[in-house]
Amino acid sequence: MDFTILTGMSGSGKTQAIHFFEDLGYFCIDNMPPALIPMLANMLATVKDKFRNVALVIDIRVGDMINELLGQVEELRETYNVRLIFLDTNDNTLVSRYKETRRNHPLNNPDGLLASIQEERRMLFKLRESADYVIDTSYMTNNQLRERFMDIYNLTAVNSMFEIKVLSFGFKHGIPTDADLVFDVRCFPNPFYEPELKHKTGNDREVQDYVMKFPTSQMFFEKLKDMMGFLVPLYVEEGRRSLVIAIGCTGGHHRSVTMANKLAEALSESGYTVDTVHRDIRI
Repeated sequence: MDFTILTGMSGSGKTQAIHFFEDLGYFCIDNMPPALIPMLANMLATVKDKFRNVALVIDIRVGDMINELLGQVEELRETYNVRLIFLDTNDNTLVSRYKETRRNHPLNNPDGLLASIQEERRMLFKLRESADYVIDTSYMTNNQLRERFMDIYNLTAVNSMFEIKVLSFGFKHGIPTDADLVFDVRCFPNPFYEPELKHKTGNDREVQDYVMKFPTSQMFFEKLKDMMGFLVPLYVEEGRRSLVIAIGCTGGHHRSVTMANKLAEALSESGYTVDTVHRDIRI
């Protein structure tokens, strides 16, 4: 079991950081009191096959208990692989962020926001000095922070973190409400009107061959594949973690299933994690 301990200055981006680890499938807890770490580790050890990676956010919100964190980390290292990551940000940027969000600093020093930030910096000095990694987020975007974590954890296959669901459906049953992109293939010849194909689906080779034998179907697929090659990397770069691509025909049995299968195959060959769902194929 691997533990990642995220700490650092309030307003330095720990919320965005924990979202990154959630996307990786980590078991995550925000605002964890250090004294509870041994109890948590013992509990998770009994189900270690389920919770192999754990990320904890521990910061000044726990008050003076933050001073216990280094001791708990060292104790944890005796049994587990532990990374202590400190997120830092300069004072001017922190002041600006607090002004934008209009939130109070956890310490709420009576001398004002800057005094609270400087007090927190003094309290966290030893943690910063002992951290395995110190990341200055003063001028980082969320995507740049993700990239830094990718470097730390040697995660080079960004595509594998991005999940795509290719969904076939029938328009007569309604457009999927969770679809990000919707394509209509009702313009192509319908196998439903071919007696030998009527009761088959786009999962059957005969239907696939029928749908794709027309030049317009082939051209549509090539253009669709080219469009996805352009769009999907933009969604990844934006920081999205998932995308739902819906392809619809009249009933959701033949044309949409065929196109969805072919698109899913092409995306998988490009290195993406793809889930194919045929919503209306049994209706």
